[in-house]
Amino acid sequence: MKRAFILVEGQTEETFIRDVLVPHFAPRGLHLVPISVSTKRIKNGGKFRGGVISYRQVESDLRPLLGDSDVSMVTTMLDYYRLPKDFPGMDSLPGSARPRKRVRHLERALEEEMNDRRFRAYFSLHEFEALLLAEPTTILSTLSKAKNRAFLNGLSAPPEEINDGETTHPAARIEKVDKTYRKALHGPLIANRIGLPKIRKECPHFAKWIGKLESVASKS
Repeated sequence: MKRAFILVEGQTEETFIRDVLVPHFAPRGLHLVPISVSTKRIKNGGKFRGGVISYRQVESDLRPLLGDSDVSMVTTMLDYYRLPKDFPGMDSLPGSARPRKRVRHLERALEEEMNDRRFRAYFSLHEFEALLLAEPTTILSTLSKAKNRAFLNGLSAPPEEINDGETTHPAARIEKVDKTYRKALHGPLIANRIGLPKIRKECPHFAKWIGKLESVASKS
């Protein structure tokens, strides 16, 4: 079976890949392996996992993954929201462009930096929770204290286009519905209930990434 390494932001994305993406790709002959970004080393030689602090931190994890000659693809699943300023392409980011174009600019810059045909970058627009906004009613039905149905108002934009404002980014909107929302606990659960087909339909940038993974699976 082919393998694809996915460098992820943390536990939420690990669980999402295991519960939502692996069942889709395993029958296609592609084994997805999520690996959380390492944050810092500890005295016994291990590492804390989760959270993106700098580009160098991400690079130090990507290079060894690409060093595995048997892996078919190495990719990322990192949030565009609050991405550190030292990432490749940040200094030439087209600020007036639509979010999807800005993110694609950063993905290309990271791919050029890695300089390996097996590497394909993916940044979540604007963060993981945008995928959950593909079906807001499922958010409301999953969170036990979600009573603020006004949450459904003002969500006419495609989920991935919902902005990165301090109080209006996707996670902040969900937290307004239920303050007990916990990303690692509720995020993958909601995504699993929504289902991959619906998320792909509503989130074209995400769908394109899934398509790239599928193309690797289909190659002989």
